[in-house]
Amino acid sequence: MIEVRNLTKQYGAKKAVDDLSFTVNDGEILGFLGPNGAGKSTTMNMLTGYISSTSGNALINGIDILDDPIAAKKNIGYLPEIPPLYLDMTVKDYLNFIYDLKKCKLPRKAHLEDVCSLVMIKDVYDRIIRNLSKGYKQRVGLAQALIGNPPILILDEPTVGLDPKQIIEIRTLIKRLGKKHTVILSSHILSEIQAVCDRVIIINGGKIAADDTTENLTKNISVDHRLIARIDGSREEIIKTIRNIPGVLTVVADMEREPGIYDYEIETKEDADIRRELFKRIVSRNWVMLGLKSTEMTLEDIFLKITMGDNVVIKTKKSAEEKTEKFEQDAEGISEKTEEAAETVSEENKEDKKEGEE
Repeated sequence: MIEVRNLTKQYGAKKAVDDLSFTVNDGEILGFLGPNGAGKSTTMNMLTGYISSTSGNALINGIDILDDPIAAKKNIGYLPEIPPLYLDMTVKDYLNFIYDLKKCKLPRKAHLEDVCSLVMIKDVYDRIIRNLSKGYKQRVGLAQALIGNPPILILDEPTVGLDPKQIIEIRTLIKRLGKKHTVILSSHILSEIQAVCDRVIIINGGKIAADDTTENLTKNISVDHRLIARIDGSREEIIKTIRNIPGVLTVVADMEREPGIYDYEIETKEDADIRRELFKRIVSRNWVMLGLKSTEMTLEDIFLKITMGDNVVIKTKKSAEEKTEKFEQDAEGISEKTEEAAETVSEENKEDKKEGEE
């Protein structure tokens, strides 16, 4: 588990990272996104102990990275954006060097063979790293992060330089690793994040702008509720039928996509799911549904909307916690005022009683 509490990094008057707080649970794959200069790499460098924070804490499996860096780093496998390779070494010599550097206790030969098999570099095991392609160098960098089987993996752009086939292979590997490891994955390939990650954090200007699943972010941000249906049948009758479905606001026949067949753009009320009713009415009239898709936002749409200054406000987990904390503080304040009032009334009663006796 990774716990980040009010993490801040300041360079003079510039705050590269501004009061970040989030948690990554065991077995979770977190996508860490942000535009260039947003503070992604700075945050990951603080989590791995490469640089220190100005304030706040980063706990790796309960160990503060600044209080006990050696113990904390034993739990981390880190692949930075530029892999830390010694180009004059062979892959074999380099991985054995990393094995010794990490003081790995697993059986050397079997463990290195397993790692090389996982990242598919067995065929270049005896080659000099300098002579490898960029894709193979990237995979050797991933191999060093996996040595020692660390419970936490922090991967910064792990598929840079890989061809499409290799990207799919590494993506599949990351999903497999997520079953046994906690993974933070940073990438500019947003489709990759969407395909692999359980949850997404988007930071902008050093602050968390969004923290949720892609599905929930889509629901929170999107104000459009549209379906596009391709239907084979009478255009006028189809429009009339769809308009009569409860929850439908508008329906427009798009251009003719196939001879005599149109796409119908259907806008619905929020929370209205008309798919089943639409299908029943199409079938009952012997029309044919050739396609149906929603126009929900992709992760790329969400990312651009949040980071391009559209003033999108997302309810993050932190804001919910702050609201709860404020409620508790208000409750404590009310309680204290009530106690004070009760004490005042009690004192007044005592004085009244005393005066009565006199």
